[in-house]
Amino acid sequence: MSTAAAAPVARPGQVLADLLPVSRARDAALVLGGAALTGLAAQLAVPVPGSPVPVTGQTFAALLVGTALGAGRGFLSLALYALAGIAGVPWFAGGASGAAAPSFGYILGMLLASTVVGALARRGADRGVWRMAGTMLLGEALIYAVGVPYLALATGMSATAAIAAGLTPFLLGDALKAALAMGALPGAWKLAGRR
Repeated sequence: MSTAAAAPVARPGQVLADLLPVSRARDAALVLGGAALTGLAAQLAVPVPGSPVPVTGQTFAALLVGTALGAGRGFLSLALYALAGIAGVPWFAGGASGAAAPSFGYILGMLLASTVVGALARRGADRGVWRMAGTMLLGEALIYAVGVPYLALATGMSATAAIAAGLTPFLLGDALKAALAMGALPGAWKLAGRR
């Protein structure tokens, strides 16, 4: 019989943020921090020739926020990010603000995606490498499902042109983001000792 204590097992329905002591101040700080992280990551913007949509770290941050905070806090973080940006905070991609940009649909998609990946994380999707990859890819697909049609409507592009400008150039980067997440979140659970 081993005398070593086993690592505590996370309760069903927990996300990483639930490992912190419970308080309203914690939740408020997590929501604000998630919005700020997304805004900061949006400043890592690289223009894509022929597309009004740049490559940014914002989608990766939005999906990490949803997964780490859960559906409710993830939604609130991205809602705060979107509303503050509409109100004039210059933290959309490249320091932009307002809802007039053709890429605003991607922000709306991030709001949906962060909520969905947060709900999946509560079901353990962030605990394993392959489940995490699938969760991230689903989240990215949801972002495009909102962002690409919005891009087409906002610019008058055809569906084919919107896909060529607003989806195709980003697929390789999305695969890299999914690969990073495959190690990051399951690794964080391992470090916490609560798989």
